Amino acid sequence: MEAVPARARAYVACTVLGALLCLLPLPGTHTPWWAVALLAGLYACCEQAAARWRFAGTFYPVLLAGAFLLPPPAAALVALPGALLSRVHQRPRRTRRIWRAAQLVLAVWAASRVHWSLGGRDAVVASDFPYVLVPAGAAVLVFCLALTALDGGIRALAEGVPLRRAWRGLFVRSLAPVAVHGLAGLMMAVLWRSPYGPVAALLVLLPMCVSWWAFAQSHRERAAHQATIRALVQAVDIKDEYTRGHSERVGQASMMIARELGLDEGRTEVLRFAGILHDVGKLGVPTRLLRKDGPLTPEERRVIELHPEYGHEMVRGIGFLGEARAAVLHHHERLDGSGYPYGLVGTQIPESARVVAVADAFDAMTSTRSYRRARPVPVALEELQRCAGSQFDPRMVTALVRALGRHGWHPSVTAQEQPHVPAPAAPVADRPKAHR
Repeated sequence: MEAVPARARAYVACTVLGALLCLLPLPGTHTPWWAVALLAGLYACCEQAAARWRFAGTFYPVLLAGAFLLPPPAAALVALPGALLSRVHQRPRRTRRIWRAAQLVLAVWAASRVHWSLGGRDAVVASDFPYVLVPAGAAVLVFCLALTALDGGIRALAEGVPLRRAWRGLFVRSLAPVAVHGLAGLMMAVLWRSPYGPVAALLVLLPMCVSWWAFAQSHRERAAHQATIRALVQAVDIKDEYTRGHSERVGQASMMIARELGLDEGRTEVLRFAGILHDVGKLGVPTRLLRKDGPLTPEERRVIELHPEYGHEMVRGIGFLGEARAAVLHHHERLDGSGYPYGLVGTQIPESARVVAVADAFDAMTSTRSYRRARPVPVALEELQRCAGSQFDPRMVTALVRALGRHGWHPSVTAQEQPHVPAPAAPVADRPKAHR
């Protein structure tokens, strides 16, 4: 939502209006307002602590405890201060805060409404196990559905994600953690209504905070992985100044192909890493060869053709890369067997490598290099389609064409301007195998 489209602003406005309607009955609601204030303050403190200690996600147990303890308008109010005061790192910050507050108000209100409709309040007061789990489970399910429904909508309208993919995987990924938070919230609510009171209920948060900290550690580990990848790519960019930015663009194109193929988010992320790291082996190639303006000799070409194997050796021990390692090794293979380093044929070439090969060739053609100017996107796509079946996997080429038709492409010039540019290069299929 860096630059929020008009349709996304309208969507946010409708969500805010819905949240205000949920809060409208507050003046006539009979509820212990001290409990509302305590839960709202507790939730706000949890959000501030999460931002300070760089935890990931939102701390839902307090919100769900409010849904189990309070009438729907009062429960929805619990989310408001914490969401509006939360730290936001991406712009526009105010719009993001308002959006998140409205989203949580609607989700908590819906969860509380379902919980009370199923008699959950009486079950909590009477500690009626196991029946208390039924309305609580239904409320957690509705809470999760509301969040994912609203998230999918904003992805489609603000980020341009196609409707058929905007909600894909959101509910499944969020259900398990929300269910765990819901169980903690139910324990808080039951203890709150017990003779031990709110103090005992707050003790439930201690083990939840420990588990949240453990999750944050894994999030930090992932951030460290990405920092490692960025450092490797920056090293390649410094060494090969004519292809600066190429790795990131290949990663983006690989991700577009993966999404068009309908791959899950986990594999899509791995293929993005594969695209970003595909040329990391150039760190082992002499700089004079990478920056050479003229044609390569056969011996020089053989040296450059070693870069996939160098790259594979460099990333082989990085466990989280998964199948990206195969893409680094095999992204210069060709379907007809004339590629390198091993001359694999057809489906012998890993799928990840076939994706990256198309993304790599596309960005190479649409970026200016030391030996030729960039080609227009339509010309590059025609060339890919012409070479589909011999050099490239037709399925990957078709996926890229469709993805670009939806989202477009904005290639950037990665080489310094040259005083003289040679005649246009030969078509992809006829160029030397070791394109740089």
